[in-house]
Amino acid sequence: MSAYRQKKIAMVNDLSGYGRCSLTVAIPILSAMKVQCCPIPTSILSNHTGFPVYFFDDYTEKMGEFIHKWKELELTFDGIVSGFLGSEAQIEIVMDVIRQFGQEDTKVIIDPIMGDHGETNATYTPAMCSRMKELVSMGDIVTPNLTEACILTGRTYRKDGWSRKELGQLAGEIQAMGPECVVITGVNQGGYIMNVVAEGERTAFPRTRRVGHERPGTGDVFSSVACRKGMESGQRCASGCLICKSLHRQVGGA
Repeated sequence: MSAYRQKKIAMVNDLSGYGRCSLTVAIPILSAMKVQCCPIPTSILSNHTGFPVYFFDDYTEKMGEFIHKWKELELTFDGIVSGFLGSEAQIEIVMDVIRQFGQEDTKVIIDPIMGDHGETNATYTPAMCSRMKELVSMGDIVTPNLTEACILTGRTYRKDGWSRKELGQLAGEIQAMGPECVVITGVNQGGYIMNVVAEGERTAFPRTRRVGHERPGTGDVFSSVACRKGMESGQRCASGCLICKSLHRQVGGA
């Protein structure tokens, strides 16, 4: 009888003590999907930044030693997920993680967290946005929102009024950077929320009714599930997106 080996995902993201997002969302979801979530914290926060005040501790200087011990142990991972990165140095660290721990069958998911609602995050400089394109090129699946897709491609952001043809072209431009699958998440369609899923030469537009208001952490739910489903042999990205769509409808997220 062969020994059971649990699949493992290296999850690069921040840890917020209060508020359901980032690592506090990814760990229980992946555990429920029978995957060990191995965190690489990028920063420690008392609560997420949607609150008016928060404590923030940048973990950049500690990440190198943290990862070096994994190298000494010769660890390997079935998946690598990149979430919130707070500096240009952290982008380079994640690229090193992919080079060091990625194997031929390791799924790499990049959530290029740079902004939302047409605005770039205050911490993101033009240099960081440029380096993010390099990181995106190393991903198998990339999950930008509409704002981030526009930043990556240099297109002008519009809140609405996008045709499916335009959205398909936008996803195709990101695919041309390297990833096999691009999912542009949370596109407003009146009373619906739509994702744009470009995989190979196919583009799909799954959507679900908007329920409630936007909630932090829904993107972390999406990237966690997308990575787990992407690790399954023969599993198409679009089928994983349908599961994510169902989860988002249940929590009322965007």
